[in-house]
Amino acid sequence: MAEKEKPSVVAQDAIYIERIKKEEKLLKQHTKFHINPFRKLHILPDKPMSRRPPEEVSENSDFIKELHRAYLVPKKKYSTPQTESQEIGWESSPLVNKTKRGFSFNIYSTKRSTLHFYF
Repeated sequence: MAEKEKPSVVAQDAIYIERIKKEEKLLKQHTKFHINPFRKLHILPDKPMSRRPPEEVSENSDFIKELHRAYLVPKKKYSTPQTESQEIGWESSPLVNKTKRGFSFNIYSTKRSTLHFYF
């Protein structure tokens, strides 16, 4: 296998100069603030000490109704499931009602016959 030849002093200087130019290009100090035009920025905050009167929204506005509707669970929003994933958990009510008298549901109760198993 052939070994690499050592670069000459002139080639090493050229590589070094190229590296310095690249570093100087990337390490520019940006002292002026500007917003990136490719990033969507919709809201800029107000100045810290500025006062603006609060906007009044009427209590019965459609916006508030839609906002409350958006926070509802899907079963209260729609009459039928909208996606396949919603179909899986749509009927989430238990099939058998849990009663206090049902001995098979209350696994933590202790009877005389089972008392010696716990202690």
